[in-house]
Amino acid sequence: MFEIVYFSSTSENTKRFVDKLGLESKRIPLLTKDVEGFEITAPSVLVLPTYGGGEDKRAVPIQVIKFLNDPVNRNLIAGVIATGNTNFGTSYCVAGEIVAAKLQVPLLYRVEILGTPHDIQEVKERLQTLWDRQQSSHQSPAFSS
Repeated sequence: MFEIVYFSSTSENTKRFVDKLGLESKRIPLLTKDVEGFEITAPSVLVLPTYGGGEDKRAVPIQVIKFLNDPVNRNLIAGVIATGNTNFGTSYCVAGEIVAAKLQVPLLYRVEILGTPHDIQEVKERLQTLWDRQQSSHQSPAFSS
């Protein structure tokens, strides 16, 4: 199964959501200066909040941008889960849309603030589906003799 790599601000809303998943996870450092050298080593799903109060150009946290500027990290991201607040209107979870499009990976789910038990179950199912697809696409083709 995928590891979860996530960014959470000091509010820790995204952290609380990730903790509810009960999966192995790594947190992108809060301080920008500490992100340099932070690397993941396995295929992962990125969970990130939307910033900027509705301004798309400021939606992706700087720490996430810095994390993804490392090609090792960028190449290991298999999918994205976005968190946000519906108060942002059309910019709800837009950071996830931006990152998924840039990395050409699926935006697996959008979660409002801490998520509900239904959100947790849905995310787990989508992670399993993504994992199953990735595993089947990396298997060697069968040869008949």
